[in-house]
Amino acid sequence: MSHRARKYAYLSIAASLLTMALKFGAFFLTGSVGLFSDAVESVVNLTAGIIALMAIVHAQRPADDCHAYGHGKVEYFSSGAEGALVCCAAIGIAYASVQRFLHPQPIESLGLGLCVALVAGGVNLGTSLAMLRAAREYDNIVLEADAKHLLTDVWTSSGLVAALFIMMFAPPSWQILDPILGFVMSAHIARTGIELLRRSVAGLMDEGFPPGEIDRITEIIVRVGGSGSGYHALRTRKSGSLRFVDFHLLVPGTMTVKQSHDLCCRIEDEVERLWPQVQITIHVEPNEDYASFDGWKVGGLCDRVDGCDRRKR
Repeated sequence: MSHRARKYAYLSIAASLLTMALKFGAFFLTGSVGLFSDAVESVVNLTAGIIALMAIVHAQRPADDCHAYGHGKVEYFSSGAEGALVCCAAIGIAYASVQRFLHPQPIESLGLGLCVALVAGGVNLGTSLAMLRAAREYDNIVLEADAKHLLTDVWTSSGLVAALFIMMFAPPSWQILDPILGFVMSAHIARTGIELLRRSVAGLMDEGFPPGEIDRITEIIVRVGGSGSGYHALRTRKSGSLRFVDFHLLVPGTMTVKQSHDLCCRIEDEVERLWPQVQITIHVEPNEDYASFDGWKVGGLCDRVDGCDRRKR
């Protein structure tokens, strides 16, 4: 998987280099601050692509004595760095828009500049769609962040091209639309950067799986465990594309070690069918033992309101 994911990071870098050249060319042809804002974002795309490549390479390193859970969390640093770069680009675009608003300048060669911008947008669209497919296939937040950033660039470029096309046939007074559009784009880009930062922080803080995924896990535990079993201290987290699930499984005290082990294996097999890259830890406890209901110490989810807290018994 590492080699294939890396291939898409190279694709992102190549696309960013090409679109950066095209967009700066369009800016120099027209002098449009809107096209300048689009070109600045392509620089951010290039930087983010390089960071993503480094993160993918490092994240696939095997676990070692110092990193027993692997190196997957480096991917959150990558997406966080990309979010910070996007926010910085948004600030720069807003500044340029204000300057152009205060000191208007005529826009020239709009037709040729728009053609160049359209080609650059097409390159980004094709690249982002390919990367989104790969992100879903490999469950990779770095590829997803990079793809969504490129896709955001496509939509902002489309809005920019549409506005500049209108300006080609509008009176000269409409040229004020250029800095206004640049400022609107900066706000939209900043929103993307803030969302990337939020998701990166959530990953670094070990935010659990979404509710829908939790429901699928609990359904498996209840169905495979049967009426004589229960669970508590169910915790989940992600480290890059690797998922971690751990919980305490309550079983009848008469169950043998072999029987409880087989039960755990069946649960693990079903969860692994949902996510091949998952590591599951199950702690087996007897249902009849007062000491088993210690979920309050660990935290996590429980299959019943009072069953996981021995202090309520």
